[in-house]
Amino acid sequence: MDAILYVLRGGIQWLMMPKDFPPWKTVNDHFSKWNKRGTWEKCLDRLTVYHRLKEGRAAQPSYGIIDAQSVKTQYASEERGIDGGKKVKGHKRHIVVDILGNLLYVRVHAANLSDTKSACDVLEGAACKFSSLEAFSGDAGYRGTAVEFTSTKLGMTLHISEKIEGKWAVLPKRWVVERTFSWLGHFRRLSKDFEILPATAENMI
Repeated sequence: MDAILYVLRGGIQWLMMPKDFPPWKTVNDHFSKWNKRGTWEKCLDRLTVYHRLKEGRAAQPSYGIIDAQSVKTQYASEERGIDGGKKVKGHKRHIVVDILGNLLYVRVHAANLSDTKSACDVLEGAACKFSSLEAFSGDAGYRGTAVEFTSTKLGMTLHISEKIEGKWAVLPKRWVVERTFSWLGHFRRLSKDFEILPATAENMI
């Protein structure tokens, strides 16, 4: 576990792992097995419950905040595309967090997919995983398809946070998910997407 976290935080290649850790192939093998077993997601869910209870909140979230981040891929990864607006060729990380910023759900896909359309699968995945969720929040990029899908298919509401005209301002609730992306940025392995498989990228997150 220490060796895997070392790779994640330091952004190094598996082959460059220091000698005081187990052989890199052994560590990578454990990482891959835990990916397939869903171990990382189970750990994350347990930590989320722990953190929510520690902050005096209910164990299960009732409100989700969605956002996406386009990142460059280092290699010819699967599901790779170009985000024309951000001028980024690679993947898009789509996440849903609770009101504390805890990661509830993540999906990695091609960067060329529009937010409002690709959000449908993400919102449905989060809603299926957490039956306690009652509503979501998203920015103006989710107007249209995502709002309609959330209402008609999920029977829930997707609140849209509008920008304040004429000035820069921190939007209520929106800053929470932006802070989570900032937290992810502290880990150098996530500065770019070095993974070939989207599933592996999700497990790294």
